[in-house]
Amino acid sequence: MIKGNLVGLRAVEKDDLIYLRDWRNLQSFRKNFREVRELSLKDQEDWYDALQKTKHINYMFTIVDLETNIPIGAAGLLYINWVIRSADFSFYIGDNSKYIGNDGITEEASQLLINYGFKNLNLHKIWMELYEFDKKKIDFFVKKFSFQQDGLLRDNCFEDGKYWNSLIISLIND
Repeated sequence: MIKGNLVGLRAVEKDDLIYLRDWRNLQSFRKNFREVRELSLKDQEDWYDALQKTKHINYMFTIVDLETNIPIGAAGLLYINWVIRSADFSFYIGDNSKYIGNDGITEEASQLLINYGFKNLNLHKIWMELYEFDKKKIDFFVKKFSFQQDGLLRDNCFEDGKYWNSLIISLIND
């Protein structure tokens, strides 16, 4: 386990899948993910099985509260490109439907994952795609960690009867 003061990151276990499914199916969360359909437990099990086969490029973690050892979110470095040393950053706090909270947990868990990516995996770039309406997450990563916008994908999401742009933001390990 990768430990901080408040939270730790550990490998996703099958017992975590119910939590992940329930969090991913929250309407307020689901609109922010590339996969927008309602997920079943079988969908989560299939995802977990695929994850086991792609561990060399997908490092997915359950965020746990260190006091209780209860899962509170999920985070990962995905689709790692070992040639250019980049990874897609995936992150949310599902506990109490926080998504991105302001209690220090989000910041610590994010920092743990960023440090792991840069210091342990020797990544050069960590990036993410966020929809323009996901202002809370965009503001958090830009202000707290100095992610910068790399690109814009026009009309790349359809939500609530409207097309939205995707922002590609990244952090470079200098």
